[in-house]
Amino acid sequence: MSLYDRILLTGGGGMLAQALIAQLRARGHEPAAPNRAALDITSFADVMQTIEKVNPTLILNCAAHTKVDLCEEQLDLATQINGSAVGVLAAAAKDVDAKFVHFSTDFVFNGTSTRPWREDDPTDPLSAYGHSKLLGEKLIHTEGGDNWLILRTAWLYGPGGPCFPMTMINAARAGKPLKVVDDQVGSPTFTHDLAEATLNLVDADAKGIYHLVNSGQTNWHDFTSAILDEFGLKTDLARTTSAEWKRQRPNSAVRPAYSVLDTGKYTQTTGKQIRPWRDALSAYHLALDAAGS
Repeated sequence: MSLYDRILLTGGGGMLAQALIAQLRARGHEPAAPNRAALDITSFADVMQTIEKVNPTLILNCAAHTKVDLCEEQLDLATQINGSAVGVLAAAAKDVDAKFVHFSTDFVFNGTSTRPWREDDPTDPLSAYGHSKLLGEKLIHTEGGDNWLILRTAWLYGPGGPCFPMTMINAARAGKPLKVVDDQVGSPTFTHDLAEATLNLVDADAKGIYHLVNSGQTNWHDFTSAILDEFGLKTDLARTTSAEWKRQRPNSAVRPAYSVLDTGKYTQTTGKQIRPWRDALSAYHLALDAAGS
């Protein structure tokens, strides 16, 4: 029996889910991929009914409340989706002897490191979103047996959903000036690369926590500059600080200042490396062109 025999992919309408579905189909696998309307992961009855129907050998949990600022206002909902529902899914996976793969975030860290964050570094989230995602991780540890993967990623973007590059592209095309923070450092990560790395770890029968991001690092301002360059766009681009951004938007979430993740454990396990973020941005451009976006 293969892990890929019966695949349940939650949050099937999302950006990461679409990348994973494409990767799985390219390998000859057809996942059951209900969207939020078809499967509400906060509903115990929904989850149990879907698990019974699919009887999965592999569960990929792409469902999440990812609107970071909105999580500050919707703490209970974020806690349900990113936290308690993850525990239910992990327990259900254990009950049917399925491998459980869950996606987490750089927001579980406080951003004060001076070197890329490793999987065993202490967590200390600064935001409601970060707290809710960390709760999900903890519940996997307590409810999920031992056949699970927690994959932390950061600055995710790709075709098929709202994301930072598309927001910048649309603003520049509309001739709007841009003011972007330059004191938050991280690794922009392309959904297609995250999906490929995820399946590489599944193939390797990896377990535990792994960090998966495109290699290299940048800040949001310089990432924006690279986006404009890649897409041949020109508009006024100015720098600002996180403190100024927060002053203008006092209800916004606090972001970690440094959220580069160390992917050495992934390379050690699979023998593969994830390509540099600037090369991935070019691949995103090609993907949008192919989709006619």
